[in-house]
Amino acid sequence: MAETPHTPHHHDTGYKELFSYPEMVQALVEGFLPTEMAEMMDFSTLSPQPGNYVTPLFEERIEDSVWSVEVTFDGERHTVYLYILLEFQSSVDQAMALRFMHYVAGFYSTLIKNDQLAKAGPYPPVLPLVVYNGAARWRANTNIKDQIEAVPPLLRAFQPQLEYFLVDEGGYSDEALDEIDNPFSGVVTVENAKTEEDYKRAFYRIGQILRQHPQKARIDKLLTLWFRRHLQNKGVKANIESIMAMTGDESMLAENLDNLFTQREQQGMQQGMQQGMQQGMQQGMQQGKIDAALQMIKEFGLSAKEVADKLSIPLSELKEQLNQDEQSK
Repeated sequence: MAETPHTPHHHDTGYKELFSYPEMVQALVEGFLPTEMAEMMDFSTLSPQPGNYVTPLFEERIEDSVWSVEVTFDGERHTVYLYILLEFQSSVDQAMALRFMHYVAGFYSTLIKNDQLAKAGPYPPVLPLVVYNGAARWRANTNIKDQIEAVPPLLRAFQPQLEYFLVDEGGYSDEALDEIDNPFSGVVTVENAKTEEDYKRAFYRIGQILRQHPQKARIDKLLTLWFRRHLQNKGVKANIESIMAMTGDESMLAENLDNLFTQREQQGMQQGMQQGMQQGMQQGMQQGKIDAALQMIKEFGLSAKEVADKLSIPLSELKEQLNQDEQSK
């Protein structure tokens, strides 16, 4: 069955493209990983590697990005592989630690098969990273050892251990993202936006970040394309040529985005009402309004209060329905 533009996976290709640029990989590491890790890395040595190391256990198409980078520790230079797995599921995958154990093993096997690594080793270190943008907060174990039942002390040394570093986008507050002054934090700010004002603030912020970036023209082109796709997947056909040009000043941004979000609201109202009211014919007008509201929140990123006001639904009733839907997942 083909995916519609609004399925949870609509960001996959866009993120895959973002992380095909070394500047965005650097922004991810410098902004979201421990400072000590970033300080070890020579980002001028970032080099893309083939990805998608899938084993028979997990026969799915995954979105990943693999980069090698030179690091310095103990006075010597070493190569580390950054294995970035892009996770766009609507729910948390409790088997992620198991999946990553297979992916890393598959990665090593591919290097050996391609004569880039001797079977006897030594094998290069891998830093597994998960970038997750789902609505629910990540609750899965990040180390496979934590999913193995208790064992006697004598057996502990024989159990597998592999931990991945998690970047759970929705877990970062606006204040925390403001402290991370780089392009990928701007992307996360847009991903987390819920209201029109959130979007305006996010767009203005990323425009200011771009102006300070040494590769601003190159990154502006990349992020403009990504934002245009992001808005289209929200139901807005946005003709944006340059984020920096669009966000020249706050009054210009307000004028440009007011038209976009008026269109977004109208499309969200129309499509959400149509789909919800069709169900409401059978379930009653009030339930139809609630269905329409849920559709608008899910598909177009509108806030519960915004939708409740538009459709004249009690906010408490809408929130109760949202909580029930979340618990049923």
